[in-house]
Amino acid sequence: MDVTPPTTAHKLAAEAVGTTILVFATAAGAIGTLGVSPTAAGFALVALMYAFWRLSGGHFNPAVTIGSALAGRRSWSEAGPMIGAQFAGGVLAGLLLLIFGLGDDSFEAFDTPLGANGWGDDGTGYSLWAAFLLTLVVTAFFVLVFLALTDRRSEQHDFAPLGVGLMLVAVLSITAAATGGTVNPAQSLGTALFSGGDPLIQVWVFLIATVLGGALAGFAYRALFGADRDVVPGSGLTFSSKPKQAAAGSHAHQGGYQQPWQPGAQAGPQTGATAYGASDPSAYQQPAASSYAAPVAQSQPQVEQPIIQDGWQWDPQAQQWIPAQQQAPQAPQQGGWPAAGSGEQTQVRPPDGV
Repeated sequence: MDVTPPTTAHKLAAEAVGTTILVFATAAGAIGTLGVSPTAAGFALVALMYAFWRLSGGHFNPAVTIGSALAGRRSWSEAGPMIGAQFAGGVLAGLLLLIFGLGDDSFEAFDTPLGANGWGDDGTGYSLWAAFLLTLVVTAFFVLVFLALTDRRSEQHDFAPLGVGLMLVAVLSITAAATGGTVNPAQSLGTALFSGGDPLIQVWVFLIATVLGGALAGFAYRALFGADRDVVPGSGLTFSSKPKQAAAGSHAHQGGYQQPWQPGAQAGPQTGATAYGASDPSAYQQPAASSYAAPVAQSQPQVEQPIIQDGWQWDPQAQQWIPAQQQAPQAPQQGGWPAAGSGEQTQVRPPDGV
């Protein structure tokens, strides 16, 4: 069965839906307070990565997408729309939290916190500089682990979603009391928009800190551990999507399609190509080699072989037998017979009646 790589629409839908579910699961248990549910967030992320990595890579977080682009794994032309879809998913999750919060008689719309983040006297009591630095550092840790677990050189791809989910539980548990817990700017914005004045005023700290943390992790991972694949054109600090001429034998970006991480992937020799096991993820497998072929020169039409019998050769033009040693009439361009003695393989038919 032919498998078609996911389209841009598939990727954006996966990121929007996945981010909506993740932010909702993260904050739903904390309606009425500043804070999140680390365990619910971790379990949700594990399930979402297994569900959607085959389509988009399973980011659901603008900080992760920024880190991936700066690490050379995703072009900015693709990362930009994905980040927009993630923020849209975060806002939709905030709206859903508001709707369900109205079911509580004590809930006041646009005043009661929806698991938002905060700092200072109007928030958690944590100082501004500490909230900013803590959020930046834990976001960098989280994105660094994400990039490491989804590295194509790793032999533990099947367990990557589990590792990423556990890391999310850890970093949110560390920061929940101090800042309300976040490594995701889409989560911070989506919950702040519907939580009233103070969380909305303070949200800039978490937006900037998470974005800088993701960027720092993208730079650091590539500098510390190198690249696990050919650099995607238009990624890193290069914003031009025009690809450089591919090296001989390289097929990492044929057809303009970059295969995302998938469980069971093994790094190929030299070229960084990926061989896929059980499933870049989704029972989705990399297109077979036959799906792409380099342009080749147009071959000449095949010439039908002459019929030789008892030293005679059949001439299809004259519709008669001629001596096999004699030069056969020139065949037309689209078909005919090669000349006798030309060295081409012939078809020999025994005499009739033998």
